[in-house]
Amino acid sequence: MKFVAFERAKQGTGASRRLRITGKTPGIVYGGSGEPQMIELDHNALWHAIKKEAFHSTVLDMELNGQTSKVLLRNVQMHPFKQLVLHIDFQRVDANTKLHMKVPLHFTGAEESQAVKLESCVLNHVISELEVSCLPGDLPEFIGVDLSGLKKGLSLHVNDIKLPKGVTVVTHGKENPVVVSVVMVAGAEEAAPEEAAAPAATADAAAAPAAAKAPAAAAKAPAAKK
Repeated sequence: MKFVAFERAKQGTGASRRLRITGKTPGIVYGGSGEPQMIELDHNALWHAIKKEAFHSTVLDMELNGQTSKVLLRNVQMHPFKQLVLHIDFQRVDANTKLHMKVPLHFTGAEESQAVKLESCVLNHVISELEVSCLPGDLPEFIGVDLSGLKKGLSLHVNDIKLPKGVTVVTHGKENPVVVSVVMVAGAEEAAPEEAAAPAATADAAAAPAAAKAPAAAAKAPAAKK
């Protein structure tokens, strides 16, 4: 994705407030070999951009003073209740330096899995994004996760996910965390004992009339002659 930024000459709370009144959003770009630089962006264009997933998880092309550089979105400060971006931060990207970035997970195949289709289970998404380490050129927009192989009693872990080439997961010391867990529906758990009890109840009901007839037959039988 590409966006256009402009140099921002004035700083401070008052200057930023006046900038927002004119439909602009103050920001900063830092990192790399250059000094931090104050910038401003068109608010309407920025508002539509931040609604796109790729704007948050991919390397962006920033055009500034006629030159294009690679940056990553690092922080967005929103107004507490207005649809207003108050401030935005970008980090310059070096093509030869690995970066850490959170990448969203796109799940597919849940409805085709045995757990959902045949075993009345639901899938609980424990993690919706992964922090990865890679070169900027290898950074994926998202990571696809296939859930079609899940069964009752199984869970999907980080090590089960097929990662794009050059991408490694950063787990911060956690060993193979759970991404998706399979949960049995409460109603399905109760149905199994009830179904098992039904044949036994039917057998008892069939035996009861037979037992009741036995004493009656004995009473009607004639007494044995001496």
